[in-house]
This record gives sequence, structure tokens and C-alpha cells, in this order.
Amino acid sequence: MDRGAGSGVPPGRVTGREAAEHAVGRIPLAVVVVDRDGRVSHWSSGARRLFGAAREDAVGRAAVDLLPVSGALPEDDEAPYGTYAVEGLGPGLDASLEDGLSYPAAGRARLTVPGDDRDGHRVDVLWWAYPLVGPGRGRLLVLAADAGALRPGEEGAGLERIAPGFALHTDFPGAEDLARRLPEILPSMSVGDGARIVAQVLELGYPVLEFSRHDRVPVTPDWGVPRRAERRARRERAARAAAEGRPVPAALRDEDDGEDLEYAAVREHLEFLNEVSSRIGSSLDLSRTIVEVSKAVVPRFTDVAGTYLREQVVAGEGFPEGVPDTTTLWHRVAVEHTDEPGRWDDVVPVGEAMPFPAHTPFFQCMTSGQPVLVPRISEELGHAIAAQFEKRDIRPLITHRSMLVVPLKARNVVLGFMILLRHPERALFNDMDRVTGAELAARAGLVLDNARMYTYQESVAETLQDSMLPHIPPRRAGCDIATRYLPGTLLGRVGGDWFDSVKLPGARTALVVGDVMGHGLNSAAMMGQLRTAVQTMAALDLPPAQLLRNLDDLAQRLGEHYLATCLYAVYDPIAGELRLANAGHIPPVLVRAADGRSELLDLPTGAPIGVGGVAFEAVRVRVRPGDRLVMCTDGLVEVRGEDIGVGLATLCESAAHPAASMDDACDTVIRALGTRGGRKDDVALLLARLNGVEAGDVAEWSFAHAPAEAHRARAAVREQLRVWGLAALADATALMAGELVTNAVRHARGRRIELRLVRGDTLLCEVDDDDPTLPTLLDADPADEFGRGLRVVSTLAREWGTSRTGGGKTVWFEQTTPRRR
Repeated sequence: MDRGAGSGVPPGRVTGREAAEHAVGRIPLAVVVVDRDGRVSHWSSGARRLFGAAREDAVGRAAVDLLPVSGALPEDDEAPYGTYAVEGLGPGLDASLEDGLSYPAAGRARLTVPGDDRDGHRVDVLWWAYPLVGPGRGRLLVLAADAGALRPGEEGAGLERIAPGFALHTDFPGAEDLARRLPEILPSMSVGDGARIVAQVLELGYPVLEFSRHDRVPVTPDWGVPRRAERRARRERAARAAAEGRPVPAALRDEDDGEDLEYAAVREHLEFLNEVSSRIGSSLDLSRTIVEVSKAVVPRFTDVAGTYLREQVVAGEGFPEGVPDTTTLWHRVAVEHTDEPGRWDDVVPVGEAMPFPAHTPFFQCMTSGQPVLVPRISEELGHAIAAQFEKRDIRPLITHRSMLVVPLKARNVVLGFMILLRHPERALFNDMDRVTGAELAARAGLVLDNARMYTYQESVAETLQDSMLPHIPPRRAGCDIATRYLPGTLLGRVGGDWFDSVKLPGARTALVVGDVMGHGLNSAAMMGQLRTAVQTMAALDLPPAQLLRNLDDLAQRLGEHYLATCLYAVYDPIAGELRLANAGHIPPVLVRAADGRSELLDLPTGAPIGVGGVAFEAVRVRVRPGDRLVMCTDGLVEVRGEDIGVGLATLCESAAHPAASMDDACDTVIRALGTRGGRKDDVALLLARLNGVEAGDVAEWSFAHAPAEAHRARAAVREQLRVWGLAALADATALMAGELVTNAVRHARGRRIELRLVRGDTLLCEVDDDDPTLPTLLDADPADEFGRGLRVVSTLAREWGTSRTGGGKTVWFEQTTPRRR
């Protein structure tokens, strides 16, 4: 209806009701909840803006300290209705706070709130207070609004006479919409608590603005942004007034006041996003990050949040490539909700992987990379979605709910998506929520991608380190071995520490521990080269000092930055001795079995590998069966700010501790030293129990350089195995020993050939001669007279090999022996 000259309304003016209808929905409401102890338990962003106190300063404080309640009603009862104002929120709120009244109260007051200046500034406040009953700590719900936001800037506009009040919500058009939107102004809580409070508010009286005794407008809950339809209608009415030559009322103008309110609403969303951002990404652990993202949006933004990730992301593999399709598997990694516990667990369990067909909103989201909004899930759509869950009926959980599907993207690749659902009692997702959800997903996607990359790089580092460290058998001839590796805690999981064990002729074992200076991939690559070189030179049976000299020469040829320490030991269980050489490494610990005493072996220190021009010396140490040798890198004993002598003393003490097995002994040392604070370097630890080989378990023969000696060798082997109770191995072992002796007779130049049998966990047979040429495995033709000996050995033996010695070579093989009783 146009208001012209005969309307009773002066041109350029609107009634208070008409102006309020366009402005009420745009008032940001302050929401405060007071608990049963009279303290603030919820303080919204609107409360911070209206009363000047930050949320972190308000929550937990007495409500009377934050909501001024002093003041009295005006004595003049004839004052125009709704125009009075008192200093403080008045006795109505005071009674509600102090006495816990069972009826609602409302009022209007002028307050002095803190501002940039010392005295603060005056604010005209409208407030409503509702008592809360039932479970929970909440006792009082306070809503408040700045009355100045309702007053148009034009002098004389009709909004001066206004007061807060209550009315049945059914008295207004669109009552169902009002009841549905009411939860938007409530604090984040469960659906049950929210529904209970909404029911109480509706029963006690819906908040309204009264412009006269009979002129009332409901307060429409909103984020504070006028809906698009309202803005469009206001612009249309303003345009019509201008076309008719009438001044455009201030309440209909789309000026800075509206933009300020819209900015306030956008700021509300940004505060939510900032709060979420502060709660996610606290860890680079992928599983923890997934849980953080899900919990951040429930219940404030949504009631249900389900997170799905691509298979490559969950597996910690590389960056997924290509656009997802109907065959792409999506792993459900988290489900967070406000429903009763267990309601979702059986129907949509975490850990399930499934594809999604092209007709679903999920497929549309994952392929387009854009949010998909479904205002309300229809019966038809609910049935289509439920079809993907086989025998589980998911329809009761999703039908009639509002749904928003947002992609989790990083570098324009969809890593996953989140399904957000709101209960039917809650406001539907709208365009503002779509924007908020998209921004939320973008931040979550970045955090998840950082966690994914860290997980992937950590997996690569572990794989690299694991591939460079040997898998040493726990038992060698005459000794038991256990090892441990601990990655550094400062510069990643890849380092230059290593350990190794090499089988040598004569039932001997080489034990190695080394440490490349530095950290990271370069050190790991250098370690791999040096470890390979040590294995190669150890197979040549070089003496310890000679091996370190050759390794030093190699490091200098590889480059000037190749520096490492190395400890190399050779254990001879038959002779009962250790031969050790050191290149700048910390000394080993020897634990004597006789008395349990431990000692640091006094070795010539030597210079690190790569320095060059320094001689290395070898030391012989006599050992007895049961003695233990402990070799480690300095990362185990060295801690920043502590003398290394303290760590070495702790190493000696922990190494001497009795242990049932070598693994237990390793764990004892690690517990004593590896868990100390301040350790940054990686650690390599090798323990060897030197069991020795008894004289009765070794048999040796010397044979002349004559073809007939092969027969003697076979006979000697059969007889010895009969004595040892290994007659079942006699034929095969005698045949192989005869073939090796025959080869030595045919190819060696010397006069004597040595044959040795060593009984242990396996049966070892070795043949030594003075020819340095290593034999090779050949494929003999049917007509060939020779060339089948090593083929026989390769077929019958458990393991076989060759190695050069100082005076020629050794060819050996092993047989599996029956377990001793």
C-alpha cells in the first residue's frame, strides 16, 4: 500500500513497525548464558561487541560484574511507553540473576561500556532474560541488542518509541520459520539441549519489539546479515518511492549502516573460521589431524560430520593423481556427531572404504571440487544414498536433514571430502554456510595435506633407512648378535649411523659400527657407500687395520666431505680372540662373563675415515665364552651439555646388567641411555655374545696335492660325522667335500690343502688352498668331463660361498644340522 498525502504519514517517513520489519532481522544479538553459580558460561561474539568484554575474559566471571544491574525504574509512571531508560540493566535482570525467577524479564537501559577513551561510551540496550530449567548448568539465557541499530539516521524517524517484550510466537506469520531459526542464536550444544531451550523460550514468550500497546514485531534470529530477498524488496520499494518523486526513507536506503551490519555478520563467520583454524593442525600426525578437523565443526556449525579420504592419502603414499571417478575408493576416516552414542557406529563404521556412483552429491563434489548444498534430503535422495550401504539402512539418519558436502583440496587436487548434516530442527544450510564450509574445507585440506606430506616423507625416510641397514641373523658361528637403530629426533629419520656383520672364513665373524658425520639424505647416501665398501673388503678377509686404511683411501677419492668414524672387529671363536681397529670411534665395552665386570677397551683412537695420512693399528684381545661385546655410535652416549664420560660410564653399567637374551640386553642399554632428554643424533647399537666354539666341535685335516686325496677326504668326513652323531648328513657332506678337494687339487699350485669341519647351529665345511682365483658356477654340457663340482655343491648345500684369504682362497658350504638335545 502506498502512503501518500491521505495516509496520515508525512512524506519521507515510515511507521516504526514498517521500518522495524526491514531492520529487526539485521540486528546482531548478544547471547549470554549464566550458570547456576551466577557465572557466565557462554559469551557470544555479539556480547563482546555490545558489552566490550572479550570472550576469554568473560567466561567464568560473575554475571553481575559483566551485566550492570544497578538502577531503578523512573518514578514518573506517565512517561511515554517504552521511552524510559535506566543506568544499568535494571532490577528485572537483577532479580533474575539473584533470585532465579521462573518467569522471563525484559527491559531497556542505557549503559556505559568500555571504549577507546577512558570514560567509554553510552549504548542503548534492549534485553530479554529467560530462566532455564532441566539438566545442565545453564540457569539464565540473556539476549541483548543495540537499540541504536534500529534507529534510522534521519531525524524524526519513527523508531524512538520501542521496548522489548514477549508474545506467543504463533501470533505472527511464519511462526514455524521463527521457531526453526531460533536455535541459530543459541550457543553450540547438543540437539537435545537446544530443543529443550527452544521449547522453553517459545512457552515463556517469543522476544518481540513493541512500538505501542498493540504494535509488535518478532525478533528474527539471524547471523546479522539481511537475507537477499529482504535486501531486494527494500531496494525495490526505495526505487518505487524515488520514481513517484517521494524522498526515500532512511530505513529503505542501502547505505553504510546496512553494509556495517553485513560486515559484522561476515566477521562472525570469520571468527568461527579463525577459531577452527586454531584448533586444527596442532600436529603433523595424519590420524590426529583428521579427528581435529571433525571435532572443530561439531556442534557449532553442523550436527554430523563424516570425513572421507582417498586411498593414497590414508596409505601415506604419494600425491594422488587424476580426477576421481566411480571406481575411486574413499576411506571413511572419522564420524563426529551429537546423536546418542553408538547410533552411527554400526551403520557407517570408521575404516570402511567405498566408491560413490555418479548420481550422488558426493561424486559431484569430488569431481567438480566445489561444495554441494542440499537444503533438505528428500525421501528419493535418501533412498539413492542408502543404496550404497548394502544391507544397512541409513535413511533414518539422513532423510529430511540439511546436507553440505565440501571438498578437501590441496594444490587443486581433491584429497577427500566432508559430509555435513544438520538435524531437521536446526536451520537449513544456506549460501552463507556454503561459503563458510568451502573456506573451512580449504583450510582443513591444507592442514591434511601437510600431515599427508609429512607422513609420506617419514615413510620414505624409514624405508630408505631400513633398506640401508642390514638384516643381521641373530646367530653366527660362535656368537649371538642383537642390534638396534634409533632415528635422530632433530633432523628427520634418516642418518649416517650404521652397523653390520659379515661372515668370514674359519667360522669367524666381522662386526662393524660406523657413523658418518652430519645428518639427512647426504649422510645416508654416504653411509650406504661406505657400508658396501666395508662388506666388500671384509669378504677379502683383509686384516682390520688394512681394511680401515683402504676405506680411508676410498673416502678421500669419493670427496673431501666424506668423513666418518668406524670401529671394525673380527671375532675368531675357535682361537677365542678379538682383533679390533678404530678410526676415531668411541671405544667398545667388553663385559666379562666370569665376574660380570665391564670395561672400555683401550684401543688406539686413530683418525676418522676421510682424513688421510694416518696409520691405523689393530689390537688383539683374548675373550672367553660368554663374554659380551658392546659397540655403538656416539649418539647413544653423548648429550648436549653433558660430559661424554657420563654417558660412557652409564653404558658400561647398563651393559653389565644381566639379561636373559641379547634382545633384552639391547633393550636395557636403550632404556638407560636412549631415553635421556637432549638426545638429537641417531643411534646404532650392536651387541654380540661371544660363545666360542669348543675344541671337540672342530675337526681339521691336511691333504697332499694328489687326486687320490679326494677319496681320503670323503672317508674322513664320513667318520667324523658318525662320531658327532650326524650320520644322516654324511653322504651329502662327504660328496661335496670331495668335490671341493678335487677342485683344489686340479687348480691350486701349493703342496697342502686344508679341510675343516665346524659343528654348531649349522655344519660348516671349509676347504683352503693357495690359489687366489675364485671358482665360478658353470653349466656343464653332457659330454663335458669336468665342471659339475660346484653345481653339486649349489644343489645340495644350505648355503655356500667363496672368499679370498691372505694366502689364497676359501671355498665353504653349510648344512642344516638336527637340533641338539
